Amino acid sequence: MGDFFQNGVITTLHRLNRDNEKILENELIEYTKHRPIALVLPSLFSELKGNALPKIIDELCTVPYIEQIIISLDQANKEEFLFAKKFFSRLPQKTAIIWNDGPRMQSLYGKLGEEFCCWERGKGLGTWMAYGYVLASEKSQIIVCHDCDILTYNKEILTRLCYPVTSPSLNFEFCKGYYSRVTDRLHGRVTRLFVTPLIRALMKTLGITPFLLYLDSFRYLLAGEFAMTASLAWRNRIPGDWGLEIGVLGEVYRNCSLRNICQVDLADTYEHKHQEIFPKNASRGLLKMTVDIAKNLFRTLASEGVIFSEGFFKTLKATYVREAQTALRKYHNDALINSLYFDRHGEALAVEEFANSVTIAGEQILEDPLGIPLIPNWSRIVSAIPDFFDRLLETVEEDNKD
Repeated sequence: MGDFFQNGVITTLHRLNRDNEKILENELIEYTKHRPIALVLPSLFSELKGNALPKIIDELCTVPYIEQIIISLDQANKEEFLFAKKFFSRLPQKTAIIWNDGPRMQSLYGKLGEEFCCWERGKGLGTWMAYGYVLASEKSQIIVCHDCDILTYNKEILTRLCYPVTSPSLNFEFCKGYYSRVTDRLHGRVTRLFVTPLIRALMKTLGITPFLLYLDSFRYLLAGEFAMTASLAWRNRIPGDWGLEIGVLGEVYRNCSLRNICQVDLADTYEHKHQEIFPKNASRGLLKMTVDIAKNLFRTLASEGVIFSEGFFKTLKATYVREAQTALRKYHNDALINSLYFDRHGEALAVEEFANSVTIAGEQILEDPLGIPLIPNWSRIVSAIPDFFDRLLETVEEDNKD
């Protein structure tokens, strides 16, 4: 039976009709005559050698409504960049690769460092730079972003992600994707066992604030798939670390009316690479991810007027553990009725490690409440460096021409 339940404070767009992809695609072809779309693909070079990205490119070659595709390429030397140019050359859309490790782009990052601080290199910074390129080129009014490691990718994911922001009948400013992370077992441990229990623990300790209620309305907070208008991309700041998804949602909450925000069901199944837990090591894998997420969440709450203390974080950790244990029991029951494999001991160990992330993030917040600031919005960048867009366009053009 289809699920059409509306929960929380944002609109949920369900996937009730599995046979209307072509209808949506034809409508997008018409809408994009006036509201062209740019697709941003933040990619590591290693993903070009993986199993997911070649299939993604195969699918994108058949998409008729995308105006631009911008690949923000990280961890690539010159030889690998040349390989990437050949790899993406078969795309029929207007395509540009931002070679973040190239000397020209490094010079631009150096210029930013002179005016602002040096942000941590990562998915957030690469995505932000690709947004800047789209804004500088002035060819698209909608910007869509999705990951490059989706093993179960098909173009319907992109169609359903684009539609809510592009359609003049719906006219949302921001759309977040969601999906089920299920194979022979339940995946998505960070969402299931960390983020959602942490938000609900914060609700118990702070009360049900509008921002926490907003976050709790999303079905898959850490989904890397979202679409927004170019005007919103102008206003949004972005964290450069693993807190990208939470940070983006915080900025959207700050800059958008709730009625202009939605989430959309993208697929029956969704599978991508899985990060490992390295016990007691908060600088790698899932633990680094959870610490970064928690810090971004705490800093957003601080900007809402929440005052933190050492005692608060001790209470929060205990409350989180109880909420996570409750969630673990619920997911165990869900797995049993669906005959799915469930490693209850492994999940319990994950909760213990994630609880330490709350402690580490809390300690870092108390020591440095601001931390590395969010990457400024593009309006401020252009104000500080008026010719930055010209430099960016020239740099990307020269790199792609060589």
